[in-house]
Amino acid sequence: MIDPSVADLPTFVTHLECSLTGERYPADQLHGVSRAGKPLIVRYDLEGVKRAMPRERLAARPWSLWRYRELLPVREARDIVTLGEHVTPIIAAPRLAAKHGAGELLIKLEGLLPTGSFKARGQAVAISMAKALGVRAAVVPTSGNAGAAMAAYCSRAGIEARVFCPDDTPETNVRQAALQGAQVYLVNGLLDECSKVAGALAREHGWLDLSTLKEPYRVEGKKTMGFELAEQLGWELPDVIFYPTGGGTGYMGMWKAFDEMEAIGWIGPKRPRMVCVQSAGCAPIVRAWEQGRDSAERWNDVRTFASGFKAPATIGDFLLLRVLRDSNGFGITVTDEEIVAAQAEMGRAEGVLLCPEGAGCLAAWRRAVADGRIARHERCVIFDTATGLKYAMPAAGRRMDKADPKL
Repeated sequence: MIDPSVADLPTFVTHLECSLTGERYPADQLHGVSRAGKPLIVRYDLEGVKRAMPRERLAARPWSLWRYRELLPVREARDIVTLGEHVTPIIAAPRLAAKHGAGELLIKLEGLLPTGSFKARGQAVAISMAKALGVRAAVVPTSGNAGAAMAAYCSRAGIEARVFCPDDTPETNVRQAALQGAQVYLVNGLLDECSKVAGALAREHGWLDLSTLKEPYRVEGKKTMGFELAEQLGWELPDVIFYPTGGGTGYMGMWKAFDEMEAIGWIGPKRPRMVCVQSAGCAPIVRAWEQGRDSAERWNDVRTFASGFKAPATIGDFLLLRVLRDSNGFGITVTDEEIVAAQAEMGRAEGVLLCPEGAGCLAAWRRAVADGRIARHERCVIFDTATGLKYAMPAAGRRMDKADPKL
């Protein structure tokens, strides 16, 4: 049930827009990609939002994703599908910052959301819109967390869910999706190949395809990370954001949130440098950025244990590269060995169990501090996108005889 204080509020969606050509599409209809084959973007009457929603009004609202209701696309409160998406905490890592001679290091703990990852944001909004538009069945290709989140919200909404995973997807996520009501299929291919399978079956059977950036509403849920970040930091954005990048929905969504907040007067023009973190074993966006390209070629030889980094291609490549350049950010890759070392360091120093992709961001931050790309005065935020409890951990523990306990 949605909190009454954010239930009966006006909505301001005007239309959808092709991210490449600017072509307009009507709101309140089912859409996939644009006629140009590119992601569709939800647009709002931002002048109307500015008049209706001064940021001071937020103080009286519950601390949930839906506190930003006027900047979300769901028109009717009865269509909101919720599992209690609260605002996730930001915690400081002072020991690590001091150890590496850096400025303030903050971690946003997305693993505390329902379903254990940031994917709950996108699926909460996407499935709410699916319910509003009369969808009865949906599919999603996933490396794990998106499928688990989609399954949960579909069950909550009474929508059939089918999840298509690479066959090396972490077992916890596979089982989670199944236990939450989805039919789960393990495909002998990479994520983009799962997307082709899911898309073909969706077209054949008339199901909604919730592939990354192939529908317009997951981005709207993910952009709430940007709203929260600004509000939690006193409406002053950090200097640098380290974000683990696969398909790029959250990366693109946060940048959209910053633009919308400036337009309605919540923040000024200052923007963080956006750092695109990818695995050395799958880095199509970083490679394209290093080569000065406006689009990315598919990464054919994927080699990393971090499932969230296993996105060899994304249709939003040009948007991610645009954000990288517009923000004066940079791309950086990390090895699996660096991920493991960073995960252990964070656990020992700060007591936080990062997911592999969050640990990848920490590893990237460490390297960027060491080589001078991050200055000592800069405030940095790392996004830990899922709970580390979802992933395999190194064996630990030593046997002890209760009759003869010796260390």
